Order: sequence, then structure tokens, then C-alpha cells
Amino acid sequence: MYENNYPNNNYHYETGGSTSGSYQPQGGPGKPEKGNHKGFGFFKKIVVGICCGLCFGIFAGLGFQAVNTAGELLKNTARKQIQATDEAEEEQVTEKAENAEVAATEEPAIATTGQTDTTGQVIQTNLLNVSDVVKEVMPAVVSVNNKYVEKMTFFGQSYSSEANSCGSGIIVGQNDSELLLVSNHHVVASAEELTVQFIDGSQVQAQIKGTDEEKDLAVIAVQLSDISDETKEQIAVAKLGDSNALTVGEPVIAIGNALGYGQSVTTGVVSALNRPIGTAQEVSAQEKEDAEINTFIQTDAAINPGNSGGALLNIKGEVIGINSNKIGGSTVEGMGYAIPISDAEPIIENLMTKETRLKVDTEDRGYLGITGVDVVAEYSEIYGMPQGVYVSSVMDGTGASKAGLVKGDIITAINGEEVDSMSKLKEELCYYSAGTTVELTIMQGSPIGYQEKSVSVTLGAQSNTQ
Repeated sequence: MYENNYPNNNYHYETGGSTSGSYQPQGGPGKPEKGNHKGFGFFKKIVVGICCGLCFGIFAGLGFQAVNTAGELLKNTARKQIQATDEAEEEQVTEKAENAEVAATEEPAIATTGQTDTTGQVIQTNLLNVSDVVKEVMPAVVSVNNKYVEKMTFFGQSYSSEANSCGSGIIVGQNDSELLLVSNHHVVASAEELTVQFIDGSQVQAQIKGTDEEKDLAVIAVQLSDISDETKEQIAVAKLGDSNALTVGEPVIAIGNALGYGQSVTTGVVSALNRPIGTAQEVSAQEKEDAEINTFIQTDAAINPGNSGGALLNIKGEVIGINSNKIGGSTVEGMGYAIPISDAEPIIENLMTKETRLKVDTEDRGYLGITGVDVVAEYSEIYGMPQGVYVSSVMDGTGASKAGLVKGDIITAINGEEVDSMSKLKEELCYYSAGTTVELTIMQGSPIGYQEKSVSVTLGAQSNTQ
């Protein structure tokens, strides 16, 4: 075997003379060394990583800044919306408060309460709150107490006893010396002594200024000098409304001295308007055609004895009626009546202008000197006699005798005040002392019927007869 000096070309000789292999020169000029490739790649990776990190930081910072900016914009927008909503709600609350304040001065609040029926459903019920109205009007309503003499007849014998009745009144005005109140005629009729009680409990005497029996109205007066300063500060004058503006179903309030227990309040609605109620049984069929039938406000507010003369109010606190328990009777419940104030006001104003008459002490009163019998409507119709006081006898030496009154004369008025009964005549004479001259209107019989005549009579001193 011979050594050769040729480099090892990695030839492999196999049996059979075939030769296989490949030539792989080492360290040839066309391929870099493996060690140089590794150093360059590692540096490149570091550079690329740094660049990527810088890019990520830049983009992350920009994104974070964008998010912050967007968040601030959203916060500002939400803040403005909330502020606008708060301002709107505040305006609504203010407006509601103003509306509630206005409503409170015009109408009382209506509270709503719920009740559950058998099916579990809630039934809404409206309750009228009248406390503000009552607080305002109650000082204008008074209790009226009437002390009178009640006369009875048993088996031809006459008996008399002192009795008391109670009612209500409304303060409607005042003049230089008097406080003026309106009530019902039947509340003050035949009064020997009349007193009123104010809201503070103080009582003072009152005098009848004028009455209208047909309309069941009366005006009474209290001297301002009899009322204390403390009471004057607590009482008030009622405001009159318009009953012509009422509607059926409208809420109403009644205030009065029910059963004499003191002022109380009931509520209800207007049940009917212009309800005609008359005393048709007291007049003939012919007279019914010409008689004026008064109309009234009907309400389901309780009007009990003692409420007569009290106030029926609308929800504004205005007097729209004068209650009367006498109307309609007591055969039914839930039906009360009141005189419409629009009908009563002209009569009240007229009665307020009359001169207040003070009753004279019993021992100082003047007397006519007659005995008399009532000519009631029934006798008037049967015998064709005027209604009034039939003179059955005249005492010698009395004022009636000197004035020319004779048996058979019928007294129908005294000083212009109508007289239809002996009790009415006595009531009128309570205001005149002995020695006073009064003008009597009498009806004297004649061949052609009764003739009206005026007679001046000077009243005498106390006598056992009238």
C-alpha cells in the first residue's frame, strides 16, 4: 500500500470496483464559518426586541392617553346630564310646591285612602280635608240661646213656664256701635232674653234688630261695648258667597251649635238645588196659587236641632246657605236644608238697616188695656175675617179705650210690624214703655165689610190684662 499525499476526499471503495461518495471540501471560499453566523443573529434579535418594546410602549401610552381622554369626555358629558336632570327636577319640585301653595289657598286638600274589598282589590276613597276652612270660618259662627215663656192650656186653664232653646248665628257685619249677626226667625222668636256665645266661650246679651217670618230670617245685634277686647281679636266676619253658582254634587260644610253642645262640623254634598218646600196645609187651595213657595238647598250634611241659623259653606269657606233644621221635618235621614244666601242677602241687608230695639224691663212696659183672641188662618177662611188679634173686650180708662178701640176690632199691626196673634202683639209691646204712643193698624167691621184704620194709642202702666 502506498500513501499518497492527496487530501482525503472521502472516497469509499466498495467491492466490485464501484465507487460512491461525495466531495465535500472544507473551508471553501463560498460558505462562511459557523461561528460568525451565531454572533450576528443574537445581536439582531436583541435589536428587534428593543424596537418591538419601544413600539409597544409608544402604542400603549397612546392607547392609555386615548382611554383617559375618552373617559374624561364621558364623565363631563354624564356630569352635565346629571346636572341638567337635577335642575329640571328642582324646577319641577319648586313648581309643584308653588302649585300646592296656591291650591291650599283656594281649595282644601283631598286625601286619598285605600280599602281592600273581598276580592283583594284596593278601593280608593277621597276624603275632603276641611280643617283649614273650619279654622278660618269657625270664629264667625256663634251659638244663640233663647229664653222665652212657654204657654200651655189644659181644660181651659192657661199655664206658663220659662223655657230655653238654642240655635246658631253667623257674624255678617258691624256698624259704629253694633256687631250684626244673621239667624233664623224661629231661633229668636218670642225671646224674653237672647244671648250669644262666641268661639272663646264668652256670652253677651243680644237684641233682635229685625225679622222676616215668611223667609225664616232674623238679624240680631250685639253692642260692641259689651264685647271684650280679647273676644274681638278672636271673632271674624263671615264672607258671603254666591249660591246661584252651586252645582249638584259639590262638597259643602255645615257649622252650627248642634243639640246645644257647642260648635260642631259636618260635611256632605249639594243633593239638590231650588228644592220647593211650603206649608201648603196652612192655606186654602186658592191661596196656594198666589202664595210664594220658597226654595232651598238640599244637602246630606247633617243638619240637627241647634244647627238652625248656622252656616252652610262651600269649599272656599264662603257662606252659601243658612241652615234650618225646621225645614223638611225629621221623618227622613240624610236630607238637610238651607236658605240660599243669594235669596237671603237682600233681606239681610234690609234688616241690618233697621233700628235696634231694646226690650223694656217688665215693670216699666206699657199696655194697651184689652183682652184678645187669635184669628187664625182657619177662622179667617171660614168667617171671612182678617187674620190678627180679635179684641174681645176693652178696659175702661186705658189707652185703648181712650183711642176708641171697641169689641170686634181686629189688630193687624203695631208701628208697621205685622201682628197675627196675641203672643206676637205681646212680643212687640215688650219694646215700649208706659207713656209711649204707638200706631195700631186695625180692621173695623162695617156694613160693607172690614175697613182698615190707623189708631194712635198711648200705652198705660202695668195692668193684668192686655
